[in-house]
Amino acid sequence: MKSVLSVLVVSGVALAQSPGTFTATASMGTARYFDTATLLQDGRVLIAGGQSDSQPPAPLSTTEIYDPLARTFTPGPNMTVGRSGHTATLLPDGGVLIAGGDWSETSVMGIGAGTAEIYDPSAGAFTATGSLSIARSGPNATLLANGKVLITGGVTGENDAGYLIGDPELYDPSTGKFSAAGTYAGSLAGLNTNEFGFASSSTLLPDGTVLFATVPAAQVYDPVSELFSLRGALSVMYQSTGTVFQTDYIDGQSATLLLNGRVLVAGGEQEDTGRFASAQLYNPVSGVFVFTGSMTAARNNHTAALFPDGTVLVTGGESQTCSDDGCWFSGTTTSAELYDPAQGAFASAGDMTASRAGHTATLLNNGDVLLAGGYAYGGIGIYQGATASAELYHPASPSAAPTLFSLSGDGKGQGAIWHATTGQLVSPQSPATAGDVLSMYVSGLASGGLIPPQVDVGGQAADIQFFGDAPGYPGYSQVNFRMPGGIAPGSAVPVGLIYLGRASNQVTVAVQ
Repeated sequence: MKSVLSVLVVSGVALAQSPGTFTATASMGTARYFDTATLLQDGRVLIAGGQSDSQPPAPLSTTEIYDPLARTFTPGPNMTVGRSGHTATLLPDGGVLIAGGDWSETSVMGIGAGTAEIYDPSAGAFTATGSLSIARSGPNATLLANGKVLITGGVTGENDAGYLIGDPELYDPSTGKFSAAGTYAGSLAGLNTNEFGFASSSTLLPDGTVLFATVPAAQVYDPVSELFSLRGALSVMYQSTGTVFQTDYIDGQSATLLLNGRVLVAGGEQEDTGRFASAQLYNPVSGVFVFTGSMTAARNNHTAALFPDGTVLVTGGESQTCSDDGCWFSGTTTSAELYDPAQGAFASAGDMTASRAGHTATLLNNGDVLLAGGYAYGGIGIYQGATASAELYHPASPSAAPTLFSLSGDGKGQGAIWHATTGQLVSPQSPATAGDVLSMYVSGLASGGLIPPQVDVGGQAADIQFFGDAPGYPGYSQVNFRMPGGIAPGSAVPVGLIYLGRASNQVTVAVQ
């Protein structure tokens, strides 16, 4: 398809700031932490809910929209209910699913919500959608390759044995309803006897399964069989002595899918031993965790953001200082570091403009990372409050969001998409039908990376058949996808792609 690429012009990324630095940007209208930040398909960021310093404490229903071009926050519509520790998932149609979270001191234990809602960017409004099977606080949400959302974990109650874990369930955007998604394997089936065993993360793996990284053993969910199976155990490293031991829970850690398909689990804390600088890699092939280089600082409730070059930016969190006499809380940190998977090591990335924990980190379309909100403690454990401040990290090698190509060459209108079997361009004269495998070239995907892009056609998730370097065209990728069914016929059905959380421009395709 040489004629397709001959019309392409890929623009560079211009930065006014020095690379590898943090600079302040406009502040939010409300100080908040444990909120969510979702990069919308148009490049703006939806900040939703969270906790403030109000008395009595009450999760926020307010939202804000960050415009990366103007570098300002503006008020957004209120959610239907206040939430903190909830989930926010960008759906294939561009909407955002908000689910669970704290909502009032009179809910179940004061720590859970059974409601969910959808943010519609085009309407600029939230509307209620189907309810969760049970109220839960601090759950995980993972968008599956089929467009459904897997909800796992979260606290649903408490008894003498400890906190109760919410059973897994699936949200189907086509019906707006939640349904059961099998049962956990091993000790997580039924009641959880580990007091903090609900603390976990969920990560979509390249093969479409989901890693549920809890302790004492991790689990993997298979969306085809709807079964959970046990995997290797997480360990932690005691900061002052370097002794490796098994713990009954890890809280506040980060889990990041790397370009090579492994998952970097870093930091966290345990009540008896404090915070950790150790990091581990989960290998989906062997199903085990192995230690990698430790962070430069112990931290929990930090953030981790993956760059398209494969490195990971880790920022903030609560930290501690250790010596031969033991470890002690050293407050919330401004420090940041970069993990290089090729070296298996962390290195300092400088300091943020403010200390933050429980904040958000969002990779923007221009390659910067937006860091917003959070709370802070002083070194002697004095709470310093929530913050409304925000800042930008400018990486040394920024990369633009993925780009789809059109026949006109301006990235709009009819896409440069062809039938994979015949090589014929998809057009009103040769439309696509359900089940057809189509091909297109894309810029902005990592060469050799194992993380598949997400393609949506008419607001529905398409099954990825192949992605990789475009033969003979260095710097470009080819993506083959299968046309989903149930799409209304038309000559200009929108097609979009999301990679590492960033959405491409939209082109159109003819559908019969």
